[in-house]
Amino acid sequence: MTGRVIPADVKRTSVLRRVPPLQKIRLRAARAGEGDVCAFELPPDSAPITVEAPTGRMMAIAPGDVFLAAPGWLQTRRMAVGGIPAGGLVPGSDYWVLSESGVVGELVYSAGQLGHLGRVRYLGAVAGDRGKTLNIRQFAVTGKGADRNAPVYLMVGTSSEAGKSTAGVAVLRALRMQGYANVIAVKATGLAAIAEIAQYQDFGASQVFDCIDFGLPTTFPQGRAGIETFLGKMLDVCFSLPADALVVECAGDPVSANAPDLLRCLKARRSELKITLAATDALGAMGAKHALAEIGLKVDLITGPCTDTPVLRERTEALCGISAVNLANRT
Repeated sequence: MTGRVIPADVKRTSVLRRVPPLQKIRLRAARAGEGDVCAFELPPDSAPITVEAPTGRMMAIAPGDVFLAAPGWLQTRRMAVGGIPAGGLVPGSDYWVLSESGVVGELVYSAGQLGHLGRVRYLGAVAGDRGKTLNIRQFAVTGKGADRNAPVYLMVGTSSEAGKSTAGVAVLRALRMQGYANVIAVKATGLAAIAEIAQYQDFGASQVFDCIDFGLPTTFPQGRAGIETFLGKMLDVCFSLPADALVVECAGDPVSANAPDLLRCLKARRSELKITLAATDALGAMGAKHALAEIGLKVDLITGPCTDTPVLRERTEALCGISAVNLANRT
């Protein structure tokens, strides 16, 4: 496999969005680790799959196509669970596309029929100018300056699909209406996707970042070594940029997806955090409130499906003693 050359215009997934165009793509027969730029083939007898391109559009991978993606980890309840086997991906072996962004690894669990989920063959790693495997870490945002002390608006949820992004966009819009001209948004943990970044860009964020910008396909698995250092560097970069405010979205819930590490990093850098909790129900909101209180954080506002009707909103406020507002329809 070493020395095989594939076309420079080969399809690539959005996990590689920071990797610049390559004039020549030469493969090497090497085991692949997290974030390595790798070539995969969807077997000719497979069904097509749909992934996210670096432009953000949904792109079909047709049977027989070779495409570029990267190994990584995924631990979501609504999509898939999987990761990188010990020793890395082996050339010639089959693995699974775990996410629309192009995270590839062994499949442990699937939530059902997913448009991106497909078995693919690992062909080899893409070699750089010096013959070593390219990795998305090589193209990460770097640099650290003085903290400019921008206020932080933190979005936390009780689960996936609880309304964190909706809340984040609502807070961003409110800040912009109040005259905040330069607001940075960060999807700090979990799975990265251009579609989520685009929401913040569409509503006026001056810059938007996620874990791919700092060199990781995702921040999974839970409890991974070095995650607090990684998140600390991410925040250091964001805090050093000129901004009137920083909107930070935390994936999952306060006790999973490495959220505790992010919360510790934020608490160490800001004595005051303005926290919005997106909850699916009143009981979940109460549990998240207590989980955050145990690490010294106070929820300022509750939103999400637990505020979808006046009755639900009143119950949430009664149980939690915190104001609840439906940020999706401003009630």
